[in-house]
Amino acid sequence: MKTILVTGASRGIGFEITRILATDGHPVIATARSTEELKRLKSKVPDKIDILTADLTDPGGLKKISFFLKSEEIRLDGIVHNAGLLINKPFSSLSDSDWQAMLEINLMAPVRLTRTLLPFLEFNSHILTISSMGGFQQSKKFAGLTGYSASKGALSILSECLAVELSDKKIHSNCLCLGAVQTEMFEEAFPGMQAPVSVEYMGNYIAEFVLTGHLYYNGKVLPVSLSDPE
Repeated sequence: MKTILVTGASRGIGFEITRILATDGHPVIATARSTEELKRLKSKVPDKIDILTADLTDPGGLKKISFFLKSEEIRLDGIVHNAGLLINKPFSSLSDSDWQAMLEINLMAPVRLTRTLLPFLEFNSHILTISSMGGFQQSKKFAGLTGYSASKGALSILSECLAVELSDKKIHSNCLCLGAVQTEMFEEAFPGMQAPVSVEYMGNYIAEFVLTGHLYYNGKVLPVSLSDPE
């Protein structure tokens, strides 16, 4: 069994990734900012899920995670950087605070958390970053998603760089660029629209990928979408 840490686990894809991994017997440390939703998640598989309420943009949240892993003597086989923020606004309406919020959550949180977790990563472990097709080079772009796509695109380069930086430690790094998935975040950003992929299907795919994807890929940025990049 592998021990995996999942961020943004209180709802959507992160919730499903955690539930699926735990149901299959893998211990999971689930983090998010919503305590109540994390408790609901833990109730699904109580003996395999540890929950940590933490704001990944706050140094205190990172210290909380580090303290827990150290005190419980936990070693990690994988990380799923899933937490994200989508603000759907025209470019001309995006404020500096909008940009800062998306960059902090979508880019800097994975950067800081990865740095914090390096001492806890096992040999041959897997850092999996969840990006978006909007951040995949030469894919079709959509109005209103400039800030989101730019912040997610930075994750692609981060993942490629980490594969090189951490190769001496045999730590693998990959990035999945997802197309539209029927999550709460999608519904909030695009009211009334229907995504072609359910959150359950995508959660299952990512859960399997964090366990085995690094056996075939390292430093790769992979599109996960029913439509081709344009």
